[in-house]
Amino acid sequence: MDLKKYVAKVPNFPKDGIVFLDVTPIFLDGEAYNYAIEKISDYAKSKGANLIVGPEARGFLVGAPVATRLKIGFAPVRKPGKLPRDVIEEDYELEYGTNRLCIHSDAVKKGDKVVIVDDLLATGGTVNAACKLVEKLGGEVVGIAFLICLTDLPGRDLLKNYNIYSLMDFTEEI
Repeated sequence: MDLKKYVAKVPNFPKDGIVFLDVTPIFLDGEAYNYAIEKISDYAKSKGANLIVGPEARGFLVGAPVATRLKIGFAPVRKPGKLPRDVIEEDYELEYGTNRLCIHSDAVKKGDKVVIVDDLLATGGTVNAACKLVEKLGGEVVGIAFLICLTDLPGRDLLKNYNIYSLMDFTEEI
């Protein structure tokens, strides 16, 4: 299936000069959504994952169905103040400043084999922070899966020590 036909290109969003790749049309089409979840599930299974981790919000929309299909757990990674129990936190760099992500301190057990799932790899900051959270808790990041990888941006370089899988690659000159 050609998932690229389900990606809407939105010019000048969120700011001028950016072409936003909107994956929500994939979620709107049952066959396309199922195909994407099936492919990422196959990848996670091949890596021996026993836990899926997904950053909010689109990581939830991809990661939770993968975990359900594989009958394994799903751990959300969220912004500060969104998780109700004890958390650990990780700061990461943005273009202008920093941000922080959190995970429940009991979400990952020592030795867990984790696949982190998100919608899109661009600069890699969010997923890199998620990797660090998993590793702080003793988990092993056995893979990272995306619907889309923007190959002209530095995300792959930042995550070069991890196995990366993407369903679609796009260049910046979309």
